[in-house]
Amino acid sequence: MGAPHLGAFIACAGVLDFVQETERWGTGMRSTVPFGPAERTEIGAYVDFVTGAPASVRETLGIGSLRVGAVLALTIREDPSRFFNRAGGFGADEPVTADVLARVCDFYREQGVPQGSFMIAPPLLPPDWATTAGELNLTEGGRHAKLGCDTQTAVSAADGLAALHPGLRLGPVEPHHAHEWATVMMTTFGFTTPAMIDMAASCVGRPDWRQYAVWDGERIIAVGSIFVNGECADMFGGATLPEGRGRGAQSALLTARARAAQDAGCRWLVAETGAEGPGEHNTSLRNMLRAGFEPLYERVTWLWRE
Repeated sequence: MGAPHLGAFIACAGVLDFVQETERWGTGMRSTVPFGPAERTEIGAYVDFVTGAPASVRETLGIGSLRVGAVLALTIREDPSRFFNRAGGFGADEPVTADVLARVCDFYREQGVPQGSFMIAPPLLPPDWATTAGELNLTEGGRHAKLGCDTQTAVSAADGLAALHPGLRLGPVEPHHAHEWATVMMTTFGFTTPAMIDMAASCVGRPDWRQYAVWDGERIIAVGSIFVNGECADMFGGATLPEGRGRGAQSALLTARARAAQDAGCRWLVAETGAEGPGEHNTSLRNMLRAGFEPLYERVTWLWRE
């Protein structure tokens, strides 16, 4: 792990690469989504998605959550992937401090999970980050691209619905579609246990969420949601079955969700996807650039391990 300014410099260098990519797609200007709403909305989506499940599902999965000021932390003890063990919202209202970070580490320990993640926007890392990370046993994990845009920009971008393959249709998800919708999303991301699918299905129809799907005949082949957090909405859980890819489903879902965010009164949209390494091609990232999103920053996932 390098010095804190070096970590921030690497992240910013990645952002510069994304800006050049954005210009090639012709989006033209930088997004003005503030760090606070961008980070709070992302972690808020995850926490609501998981903790809003019925009590029986929460008990089966060993779901726990913590709030420390604007910071939210989440665990699912019975999920071996450790994907949902995360904390975010740092620096939204006050500087990132060692005390708050330690409280989240203690929470992970108390919940009995072997690993947890910290999501902190690189410009918000404190000057003594290298020392703090070392004391708390935090190490660098993967990198994600954080993207955002004004809602109007996304609504005015290329119409993804017009490019949807003939024979496919897009629409909102109703309660009787919930289990199929959840199955497509969760299994595409590798979550196959019944309790995890039930957790996802319980999100359908919940306040602050809008779920959409693409059907091929009577079968759902692609899904996507938004989580509405005041003026900001998060693009959440976009997934397409292998046999449905390359048919315009995710571009159409991006357009539908941008319009839903506008209808909900949101000023900004944010999204996250894997950062591209040298020679890599992230289709999700390219779809979002075409849909009007712009890079905000490239963020390291900091990992705590017991």
